[in-house]
Amino acid sequence: MNKYTTLLSHIVALVVVIIWGSTFVFTKLLLLAGLTAAEIFVLRFIIAYLMLLGFALTKKSFRLLSASLKDEVLMLALGIVGGSLYFLTENSAMNYTTTTNTSLIVCMCPLFATALISLFYKSQRLHGIQILGTLMAAVGVVVVVLNGRFVLHLSPLGDTLAFVACLCWAVYSLLMIPATRHYSTLFITRKVFFYGLLSMVPYFLILPSHPSLQLLLRPDILGNLLFLGCVASMLCFLAWNWVIRQLGAVVATNYVYLNPVVTALFAWLILSERITVFFVLGSVLILVGMYLISKKRPYV
Repeated sequence: MNKYTTLLSHIVALVVVIIWGSTFVFTKLLLLAGLTAAEIFVLRFIIAYLMLLGFALTKKSFRLLSASLKDEVLMLALGIVGGSLYFLTENSAMNYTTTTNTSLIVCMCPLFATALISLFYKSQRLHGIQILGTLMAAVGVVVVVLNGRFVLHLSPLGDTLAFVACLCWAVYSLLMIPATRHYSTLFITRKVFFYGLLSMVPYFLILPSHPSLQLLLRPDILGNLLFLGCVASMLCFLAWNWVIRQLGAVVATNYVYLNPVVTALFAWLILSERITVFFVLGSVLILVGMYLISKKRPYV
């Protein structure tokens, strides 16, 4: 991979994280309009899957299934941990614990991903300066999320759900390594959406719900759903899986540290939430940490 591809990979990762950071605000607007978290997830994944499927069908290399049952099970696992289970645990956590606790735990997923991947892949391990960078970025996340309020309310159930969401993304990053070695980004992403939707069926059998057509056809609701489905899901998952292929799962996952910074900026722009000195300090720590993480392993 040449330096231009490397630079492009970092730029794409940054753009994806910026878009994903904005989804909190758009999702919140949909929740306030009356949609449930599960409905939002399914609707955005349906939009993304249908668009990807339509595009894939135009390709001569289109394939429906993986090359083996083992690989198809891998795709199923990716769809669950990176789709249904991740979104359900993250959104459910906020019903039992504070948003601060949820954000703080989920945004620590790069630490867990780095540790988990290092156990299986020596080539993916960070070197000294990169370890310093990821720890600095983690401290920055804590400063941004707590925002000067150093009181955490422990909730065993809610905090456990947030921790499960964190582990889901770490496992997703781990499983993407063998997947990207044998399959295209388009195929993997399409499978993630398909199995993410399929694994939601048991949830809706237990807790059936569906939004009204009148609500879905409202211009603001439809616009938000199209953004979440077409941009934040389809395009961003395609781009993110490509970034993992180029930069490696560990370096790519560390970009998640920027999520709370982007979310806070969009909340300031759209919801008029206040920017504090803690946000600035934490953002600086995250940006410096991300710069150190991007440093190449020194040759010895």
